[in-house]
Amino acid sequence: MINQQNRKIVLASNSSRRRELLEMLGLEFTVIPDTSAEVIDLDLTPEQAVCKLAVKKAVNVSRLVSNCDTMQDALLLFPESEKQDATLPFRVQKNTKQDAQDAIIIAADTVVYLDGKPIEKPMDAADAVDMLQKLSGRRHTVYTGVCVLAGSIRSFGAEATDVYFRELSHEEILRYVKTGEPMDKAGAYGAQGRGALLVERIDGDFFNVMGLPLARLSDMLKSFGIIL
Repeated sequence: MINQQNRKIVLASNSSRRRELLEMLGLEFTVIPDTSAEVIDLDLTPEQAVCKLAVKKAVNVSRLVSNCDTMQDALLLFPESEKQDATLPFRVQKNTKQDAQDAIIIAADTVVYLDGKPIEKPMDAADAVDMLQKLSGRRHTVYTGVCVLAGSIRSFGAEATDVYFRELSHEEILRYVKTGEPMDKAGAYGAQGRGALLVERIDGDFFNVMGLPLARLSDMLKSFGIIL
């Protein structure tokens, strides 16, 4: 890894999976999670909605670590236009300069969508069972919004991956829920764990299903002087 300006890197997430993925890439970083409530904007496309959540996380954490006492509220505005394509790789605020002292904040948010509606983390075991029954034998889409922010410069985009579940028996679902693995995961499963047994196939970026599309993140970091 090359950090051209030896800038501090902060992961704005409590996710152990995201920490493991960044460590796998050789990044040196600290963890400062955003603890504010996550509210999915149902008026936006899935790509825009997850980007909005990621931008909010990045700005909130940047307020904690920035040299500036106040972050520009304009950074929270997303999308600039409702017609903006959030799947494009970069959205960088114009007419600004990077300060080498500004920490680089990496934030991400992952949401599972089924039939165009979001499925969030289960509230309890019964909710997890209900989610998995709905996903059984069907295709759903995992969307992850990623934001990289340094000072007043931000870059963000979204990745989408289709996941196909095999037909699951009620007993299989109950057995999986009893492991406890589904309880802190969007869609009530972890494809990198025992939840892999539920998946028939994946079309797209596997790491996106884990919560962080690494190829997209790598491209975004290049514009901030981080070469993986």
